[in-house]
Amino acid sequence: MKMIEQIIEILTKNNQTIATMESCTGGALVSAITDIPGASEVLKSSIVTYSNEAKIDFGINPETIDKYTVYSEEVATEMAYYASLQANSTYGIGITGQIGRKDPNNEGGNLNLVHISIYDSVNETYKNFNYSLPKSLSRKEAKEHLINEVILPNILNFIK
Repeated sequence: MKMIEQIIEILTKNNQTIATMESCTGGALVSAITDIPGASEVLKSSIVTYSNEAKIDFGINPETIDKYTVYSEEVATEMAYYASLQANSTYGIGITGQIGRKDPNNEGGNLNLVHISIYDSVNETYKNFNYSLPKSLSRKEAKEHLINEVILPNILNFIK
């Protein structure tokens, strides 16, 4: 059984739900989730907030962006929280970072460093982690690698 199938099975069995707020992955996580039959039972919503304005529209504090940069653990944490809050889901996932090239619209942050946060609304706990992508990967390969090798294993371990 694939990891994503295991996640959906666990969430379904426990009557739990998930919501995402993705930036640099551009919806790759929710795409992987919705590829699996039964995803509609656990997925409450997904938001792709590629711009700072979109992040702010969905709850991210502009002061957090100003203080830590949009590419920070603090922003990923707020993304996870607001994804869960707005969807009324058990878990929220927040993902932000820069893949492949520096963003000319935002200073700060390290190239190919991605910040991920998983929020458990029942226990009000977070799992935050950062991942440095190999520079040799194309943008598409980087997203696939992030989802399959980094994010899904961490979600699975967090919800067990």
